Amino acid sequence: MEWFQTMISETDPGILAMLFALGIIGFVFSTLAGGGGALILLPLVNILIGTQHTAPVLNLGNLIGRPSRLVLYWKHINWRICGYYVLPALLGAWAGAWMFGTLKIAFLQLIIGGFLVSTLFQYKFGKRARSFTMPIVGFAPLGFVISFLGTLVGAMGPVLNPFYMNAGLEKEELIGTKTANSFFMGLGQLSGYTFFGLLEGSYWGYGIALGVGAIFGNIIGKKILSRISIGGFRILLLLFMLLSGLMLIYSALGSLWK
Repeated sequence: MEWFQTMISETDPGILAMLFALGIIGFVFSTLAGGGGALILLPLVNILIGTQHTAPVLNLGNLIGRPSRLVLYWKHINWRICGYYVLPALLGAWAGAWMFGTLKIAFLQLIIGGFLVSTLFQYKFGKRARSFTMPIVGFAPLGFVISFLGTLVGAMGPVLNPFYMNAGLEKEELIGTKTANSFFMGLGQLSGYTFFGLLEGSYWGYGIALGVGAIFGNIIGKKILSRISIGGFRILLLLFMLLSGLMLIYSALGSLWK
């Protein structure tokens, strides 16, 4: 009870309202582009609450928004992929929370941003359905790496898209499988943040506001997605990965030049 009263007393109503609205907008785009709503929001959340708290708040908001997306895409989930991905992702989340604050996030963002920009050329601007063969067992090490980096950076959704696409997943199946994996990863991230004291006070409230907005964004986004073709969806994914990569590079260079 005391924890709840502290959270309420420390939260700024204006920031709560803005995070709720950003949750709606970010997760509409996230649905249409196969994930990555958190990456769109990353620079804005940085401004609202500070860089140090952005990753925990974004991942809490993501976790709250994911059950609604799980329900919406349940029948499309590829559980074989989830079986390889989930346990390593949980381990990666705890490793990331343990290392939080000790690694140079800007350098990680530069590497991730460069990879995302390169996907536009790997897929020949949307003319190729796959750029490499992704074996299903490869989702085990991928789960650990993505979860580890995502716990540190706060937004890794678009990085996963090429791997799901190269495993043959499209549209609803891609979103559903990615959501299931991310949900379990998010549980690991939240428990790690809490255990290491990285998420407390008003930041719980901010993450919850973002997550409630994400629920509405997921519902709106699914209605729009049903009207988009597989080819159109692939193009949206590539353009979003390009935009996400450029945003990460810009953010990283800005941090390094300070």
